[in-house]
Amino acid sequence: MKFRPVASSLLAQRKPYLNASLPLLNPSSAMAAGAPGHEEDPDERLCAALDRNLSLATDPPLPPPEPPGRPLSGDSHVERAWAHWRRLGEPKLVVAPMVDNSELPFRMLCRKYGAEAAYTPMLHSRIFTENEKYRNMEFTTCKEDRPLFVQFCANDPDVLLEAAKMVEPHCDYVDINLGCPQRIARRGNYGAFLMDNLPLVKSLVEKLSCNLHVPVSCKIRIFPCLQDTIAYARMLEEAGCSLLAVHGRSRDEKDGKKFRADWNAIKAVKDALRIPVLANGNIRHMGDVRSCLDHTGADGVLSAESLLENPALFSGFRTLEWREDDGESMNDLGLDQAELAVEYLKLCEQYPVPWRMIRSHVHKMLGGWFAIHPEVREELNAQSKLTFEWLQGMVKRLRELGGRIPLYGKGNAMVNGVAACNS
Repeated sequence: MKFRPVASSLLAQRKPYLNASLPLLNPSSAMAAGAPGHEEDPDERLCAALDRNLSLATDPPLPPPEPPGRPLSGDSHVERAWAHWRRLGEPKLVVAPMVDNSELPFRMLCRKYGAEAAYTPMLHSRIFTENEKYRNMEFTTCKEDRPLFVQFCANDPDVLLEAAKMVEPHCDYVDINLGCPQRIARRGNYGAFLMDNLPLVKSLVEKLSCNLHVPVSCKIRIFPCLQDTIAYARMLEEAGCSLLAVHGRSRDEKDGKKFRADWNAIKAVKDALRIPVLANGNIRHMGDVRSCLDHTGADGVLSAESLLENPALFSGFRTLEWREDDGESMNDLGLDQAELAVEYLKLCEQYPVPWRMIRSHVHKMLGGWFAIHPEVREELNAQSKLTFEWLQGMVKRLRELGGRIPLYGKGNAMVNGVAACNS
């Protein structure tokens, strides 16, 4: 199995990045995404550095889709799906979509440490079309942020298409979230709860595949019955889906630690389809990546929760919990989560995002350190307004207090894009 090498100087220079600053389509909904009243919003202040001249609306028009008015079918659709995947380099190591957690600076950190493609967080298609503030703060990207999947939740084909057209010049797939199992998805009638309305799902895929210039991808969960899952996947392929990511848990199996993902179901979908298929579930370190690809035959893997704790996972590093999970000898190569947290904070200064995302990432990356020094975690929780200076000082204090928790790797693990060697 072959993996592309990690870029050695991906973040050597500050790069301009794009935001979704477009005319507000519905001024009456300007507060729909939770804008504050008269008090200054610290997230708006943080994101004020966005370059308003780099707007999605200023991009040159793309050539018309081929053929116009209807999706490709049969061999033509499959051939185009694979041609596009190959042009992207057939990425095998992919950052999964995570609400509020797969934003630009985190994607860039994961890319630095081996990720070959990434999804945005799930974006709400209706709010995205209506609310300029939501677009400005929730979707940012940059030149190096490719290949990129932009994921939307939706239950209205026309609204989904309107949102998708805003981002298609800046991504490699527009992805439809058909897998979110949370209560908010039930209330909003999207995500995995569209599994109860397959005609609507089909119409969402067909609407995009008929009218977009970039391919459509979908991310699903499995049905309890394997044959239902296979029929579902085939329907998506026939409707125009060009790449399918399969989470190997059902809608009711929300706890990833309690329920193991079913790799056999993913393998069955891969065997039944002709388009590229990605596997999602049980990816905690690179040993799992290899096992999953070998078992399922999938064309790549997605990792979510494990990356939040260890953004260097795709470079071969493991947390202590998985140090010898598959019998491999692992050593401390000098990298730890505090160093990754500092790198993440620097990226956030370069690519501003809402503070709620930053706070969440710091908690996840430093969770083990906070367990040793809970008083520092309580100080973080008590901060109503954060600054980069305060957060960097907090990390420095954790180091001074002791109890370093290293990440572990073999001699070929990558540190800052360079292969680490055992002493």
